[in-house]
Amino acid sequence: MARFALVAFLANLCLGSCSLAAHNFLASNLDSVLSDLHESLQDLLVVAHHGGNAAVAQRLSNIESSIARTFQALPKNAVGRLAPRPVRHLVHNYFAKEHGWQIQGLEPHGMRTNASELFETGILQDKSPALVEQLVEAHQSDRGLDIADVAAMIVMLERLVLDESTNLLHVAYYLNGVSASEELDSTELHEILRSYLLLVEMGVRGNHEDIELHQEIKARVAAFGKGWPTLVEFENEAVMVYDYNMKHLTNPFDMELFSFEMAAQMADDLAQRYGKWQNNECGRMKDDLMAMDVDGSGLIPLSTFYIRSDKREYQFTESEEYLREISAIDDSWHVEPRVRIANYVAGPSNCIASSKYYSVCCLNECDGLLNELEGSIRAPAASPERIAELVGNLTSSSMLASKSVSTELRSKLHWIAERNHGEVPMHGRLFAQWLHHAFPYECPFPHLSEDGSELTAQHWLGGKAIASVEKRANHVETVDERLISESDEEVQPTESLYWSEEEVLPLLDRDRRGLALPLRVIVQAAMFLVVLRIVLRSCFAAASFGKSDPMKKESKVIEMLV
Repeated sequence: MARFALVAFLANLCLGSCSLAAHNFLASNLDSVLSDLHESLQDLLVVAHHGGNAAVAQRLSNIESSIARTFQALPKNAVGRLAPRPVRHLVHNYFAKEHGWQIQGLEPHGMRTNASELFETGILQDKSPALVEQLVEAHQSDRGLDIADVAAMIVMLERLVLDESTNLLHVAYYLNGVSASEELDSTELHEILRSYLLLVEMGVRGNHEDIELHQEIKARVAAFGKGWPTLVEFENEAVMVYDYNMKHLTNPFDMELFSFEMAAQMADDLAQRYGKWQNNECGRMKDDLMAMDVDGSGLIPLSTFYIRSDKREYQFTESEEYLREISAIDDSWHVEPRVRIANYVAGPSNCIASSKYYSVCCLNECDGLLNELEGSIRAPAASPERIAELVGNLTSSSMLASKSVSTELRSKLHWIAERNHGEVPMHGRLFAQWLHHAFPYECPFPHLSEDGSELTAQHWLGGKAIASVEKRANHVETVDERLISESDEEVQPTESLYWSEEEVLPLLDRDRRGLALPLRVIVQAAMFLVVLRIVLRSCFAAASFGKSDPMKKESKVIEMLV
């Protein structure tokens, strides 16, 4: 407890005037502070509260509220805690739902039972290798994680990702010829934040060293129009929100200057909201695809997917091989395969690989629907009747009025329950397949994978997902010739629902006593680091105030211009 009391003292000290000496003291003594990793997480939360850092406490509270429904519905051990697999699911679900982030090592697991563990997360291995070593080497058992533990893990990972955004802000300063030690006027601030967003859009393809090239790209993208005005509006909003929140600390009669710490807080805000902001484009893409679906099945012929039209906002260019690898192809049709709209929209080709640690992807609307069911059921499984009743009251972006579940879908629910001891597991493959048929525009067909790599944006970098113009044209021509020569129209499959009988229950854990304790240890230590980091950032900010085709996604526009 003495160590945590010291941290609380330093936190209070920093809130007044956080000196460089205090920062150096914390850094130099971090190893000794972390040597005792077996203090309870509650002690760390006390540091967040009584150390004066209300922001940390509020963030934890907000995250707990966000994950509460799913936490209640996940399978737990005898003392009501989560094993590693449900923890991984919950952490992935949070970032996908709240930010549209796919963190390297926590990507969609493709309904595998051998999904990666939390300690395999790339950013964790690179930024906290000592904690990963503790995780791997410990040999004791543990009781699992409760909701506060999981929230702490999420805060820690979120902070590490946001630190990546701070690194990108340093690059934006450099590419605008400004030192991070300089204070900015309003015009300079806007230019740097717009460069920052441009770098986010370009992701791992961006050049972080060539100032002239960056300014040329920036000018060309601005002149091209398209998504640039909305990017500028998004950036302006972040500055206005920051100014409003800090107006009580500024003198309205002085010229406002901005330190790097102030700009970093705005970059944090942009990074956290970027996923939901860019998801508006995902929605427009989905609307374009739905307009091609003549029967409401959530499927469109591959030739229709490829054909260019002035009436469409987007041109779709992904290859059949790519679509097949992410389960976005339905082969149960006579003339040609059909594209599953939900799988395509949620697919990795629509992600922006913002860094080697994470990508920003379209939000999975099915997660929200499942979240509603979890909040009502509060258990890992439910009866077919209960699920049918609840689903009959749900609406979605493509189904504005609720409708009762069809007889065929009710029959499938009972079929699933018969194979799972009379209840339907809500996080299994068969129920995910059922949700796909109930909400074909929102819920992807469940993908079965060996290692899940094909579901990551990094796997498809370098245009690997794109079919050539010739290949797309040849497919359309071949289909047209077949229809003419056979005097045939596309034939509906004999079964109205494409149905695979394979069940996978990815959240059921084997006994893993040797690795459970380190997970709890890493949560405790990581939460400690988060508290220190956020306290330091807060105090430095306070000190600063004292001084006074049409294309798919803007990143596609950038790719064309570079």
